[in-house]
Amino acid sequence: MRHHNSVHVRWADLDAFGHINNAVYLTYVQEARADMTWYSRQARGLTPLFKDMVVARAELDFVEAIYVGGVELDVAIWVERIGNASFVLSYEMSRNGVLHARAKTVQVAVSMETFKSRPINEVEREFLNEYFEETPLSK
Repeated sequence: MRHHNSVHVRWADLDAFGHINNAVYLTYVQEARADMTWYSRQARGLTPLFKDMVVARAELDFVEAIYVGGVELDVAIWVERIGNASFVLSYEMSRNGVLHARAKTVQVAVSMETFKSRPINEVEREFLNEYFEETPLSK
């Protein structure tokens, strides 16, 4: 299963080349991740998860530029790998059926007492497994 979040492309997201600035895609990814782990859970009366996670790695592949603001971009997000204290999230950003970008982030759960990585607990693991999609590399 994939989580979907709609992000609004703002006028300020466009750069001097007239397309969405590359750095803004990480903001879209962050908004989708926050919606998946926090806001959509809260809206369903569930406890938000992973308020104590950090991004250890982020990568982006740009496929097709977007040259307009004022539109909605669909961000699909799913879990590609689950480790002991980390997990990999994959993203696809599209509009009107056109894929514009792919992203991947490595998230690490962190103890707010020690500021060091901590094991993913059973509730978090169960949640991540709901969105797990096996890929050839995740086996």
